[in-house]
Amino acid sequence: MSLVGSVSAFVGRTFAIWVIVFAALGFFLPAVFIPVAPYIVILLGIIMFGMGLTLSLDDFREVARRPFDVGVGVLGQFLIMPLVAVLLTRIIPMTPEVAAGVILVGCCPGGTSSNVMTYLGKGDVALSVACTSVTTLLAPLVTPFLVWLFASQYLPVDAMSMFISIVKVILVPLALGFALQKLAPALVRVAVPALPLVSVTGIVLIVAAVVAVNQAAIASSGLLIFAVVILHNGIGYALGFLAARACGLSLAKRKAISIEVGMQNSGLGAALASAHFSPLAAVPSAIFSVWHNISGALIANYFSRLPDDKAGRETVVAAE
Repeated sequence: MSLVGSVSAFVGRTFAIWVIVFAALGFFLPAVFIPVAPYIVILLGIIMFGMGLTLSLDDFREVARRPFDVGVGVLGQFLIMPLVAVLLTRIIPMTPEVAAGVILVGCCPGGTSSNVMTYLGKGDVALSVACTSVTTLLAPLVTPFLVWLFASQYLPVDAMSMFISIVKVILVPLALGFALQKLAPALVRVAVPALPLVSVTGIVLIVAAVVAVNQAAIASSGLLIFAVVILHNGIGYALGFLAARACGLSLAKRKAISIEVGMQNSGLGAALASAHFSPLAAVPSAIFSVWHNISGALIANYFSRLPDDKAGRETVVAAE
């Protein structure tokens, strides 16, 4: 198991590279990955089950201990990214399917890789984990409502059906993982080192499948979608940081909220788009998954070089 753990840790550290590699494979070898497309929801469920295995009550105690900080992160996640998505769809010409996909990924909860990037950027890791946990648990209610509110002008949105899908693909696997953690802690401790490998495998297969199914569309309009994704992600980082600063939070907390807001659960976006819209609507999520792992590593490197204030240092030490 030590070998598996070592391989898993290596794959987790090189996550961005694997996403890029499999996105390229999906584009150049679509026939290999198109058969994976029907299993996107199952793959995401496996990833969320793994997240459930690592959830702890301390993550939620952090919410009770610092409700204001977590509230800033959660509101930033569910206000900034959807509104930026709407703005981009208004000012940049794109098809209804792509516009709906951009809005959908903007309405998703925070991505779990944001916690790793926050750690690398010397941010407040406990705050990042708490925000990811809360936005993930709120997603079944908030994400369908926001998608219905902002994307129904482009494509029909069945908010109730989307709610049921998110419950199945997020809440049920999370709950099962959390329950197994309590019922068989010894088994979970053995399995946890392999979870990065499982998560990375799931995400890269989702990305490769979405790219493969939409290979022709990406070839014709991929640069436009990529530009929209870069703007969406970058503006999210910037506004998340500024919102945290406006609320008087320390630098370590600003870093956490900036990364939390900018990075999305793009796997969920791809799964929902494939199930409720069209394969083309899943492309923004797939490209987002590729790009935000690259940009996340870059911004974490930049943040790590910023001199922390005293409050920020104390927060990071407490989180560790």
